[in-house]
Amino acid sequence: MNSIWELETFYRKRDIVIIGSGFSGLWTALSIKEKYPEKSVLIIERNTVPLGASTRNAGFACFGSLTEVIADSEKMGWEKTLELVKMRFEGLQKIRRYFKNSEIDFELNGGYEILNNDEPLQQLDVVNEKLKQITGLDKTYVLKQEKIEEFGLGKSEFLIENPCEGSLHSGKLLQKLLDKCYELKVEFLFGTEVKNIDEHAEEINIHLSEALSVKAEKMIYCTNAFSSKFLEKEEIIPARGQILLTEPIEDLKLRGTFHYDEGFYYFRNLGNRILLGGGRNQDFKTEETTSFETTEFLQNHLEYFLREVILPDQDVKISLRWSGIMAMGSEKTPIVKQLSNRQFCAVRLSGMGVALAPKIGEMVTEMI
Repeated sequence: MNSIWELETFYRKRDIVIIGSGFSGLWTALSIKEKYPEKSVLIIERNTVPLGASTRNAGFACFGSLTEVIADSEKMGWEKTLELVKMRFEGLQKIRRYFKNSEIDFELNGGYEILNNDEPLQQLDVVNEKLKQITGLDKTYVLKQEKIEEFGLGKSEFLIENPCEGSLHSGKLLQKLLDKCYELKVEFLFGTEVKNIDEHAEEINIHLSEALSVKAEKMIYCTNAFSSKFLEKEEIIPARGQILLTEPIEDLKLRGTFHYDEGFYYFRNLGNRILLGGGRNQDFKTEETTSFETTEFLQNHLEYFLREVILPDQDVKISLRWSGIMAMGSEKTPIVKQLSNRQFCAVRLSGMGVALAPKIGEMVTEMI
């Protein structure tokens, strides 16, 4: 049994309990505390550190490549697509307002997309015209053929640059967010799993074990791909993103963040190493999982991509392999809504959590 000391402090009733300490959970806690400093906020995280997509991603500060924006507009129309691009763009701006570049290794090296056919180029002017109101630039996407040689991407036909994108260190960003949360007196229970939840007229009861629970006025799920057991009615499809990191490469020419094939492949330089991820579209079914393993099939495929597209004819050693779990749906719009009288959710960030989470935190705060 627990002591009176524990029950009256760590496990006492809170105004708001957030489940999940990734980017969405932390930005949501910050937004709530900034707007309602008197409210008590507790974040419950089942792992010892934030996991899922937040610490396991590729560290891209991006809001969508040209072909991705075109594909989204064909799937869900321009209005929804632009709304989403605007949220991502403003989310990235917010990160830079809160933290110095040096604190989170933010580098505005530009975002690039490799194209091997000219079809998307025919829509370049239309897309730029639409994005003007968001980025403030006449041309968000520009054809930059001269950089193909500069980056050593000799096998690529076209290269499109987007000067508003960059890269960052996801771990350092999470640490800085945690620091800010502690400053604002957000409380945490790490290594604590939520078993089930009862909602009553007067409060919500969050069970952590047979004998132990925490009560709250309101509760917010920020569990992204790990929400399906709680949010069975929502369309949340887990999507594993596998990644590899090379050993240092002498005279590496590559600088910036790169997309290929509607964003299914993504790579960047991490100092003088290459971080490469994606290829999910080679094996969709297997990658619809919440298991953090890497597969031989996809890792081999990524190595092949590395040798073919990024570093033709170079022998490169791999130093690390990992995977992160994103959440997808048939549309890319995140699910931010009230589920019941006292329960809310902010999930399904479609692999854009870094950029979306700062804005999603604000949206949830408005709702509660």
